[in-house]
Amino acid sequence: MDTNTLIDLWQEARTRFSNQLANLTEADMTKRLGSSPNSAGFLLRHIADVELLFAKNVFAQPGVQVHAKTVIARRDTGEWTNLEELLEYQQYAFDCLQKAILAQSDEDWQNEIHTQEFGTKTKAEALGRIVSHTAYHAGQMAIILKYGV
Repeated sequence: MDTNTLIDLWQEARTRFSNQLANLTEADMTKRLGSSPNSAGFLLRHIADVELLFAKNVFAQPGVQVHAKTVIARRDTGEWTNLEELLEYQQYAFDCLQKAILAQSDEDWQNEIHTQEFGTKTKAEALGRIVSHTAYHAGQMAIILKYGV
């Protein structure tokens, strides 16, 4: 596998999320869709939390600081309302995961890793998982932003 190709793939896939960021408002952070358990602010934080967990635990990027509050709480606690902080946090997550991906050699992508959450996967398969995770929640966020209150 070619690391440069994979970073391009990840960056392009992440635009489903990142293209939404410039238009967000503080008021958007509390929006929900009907009785949906997650607000837009929660999803913004959750995407960043999981990207940081991947950078640290899957790709072994040194120095990554993550306090995955959304993963720990397993629900929206209503605290994800500060847009500026959330945008800074997601940028930190982007930077850390990008650095972690770029640190992989072409050969590293076939190395297996094991996590409690999804078992044994190659690093290439794990990259597919974080790509789909971010895109999945980005889609939820887009619907909440369009139709939520």
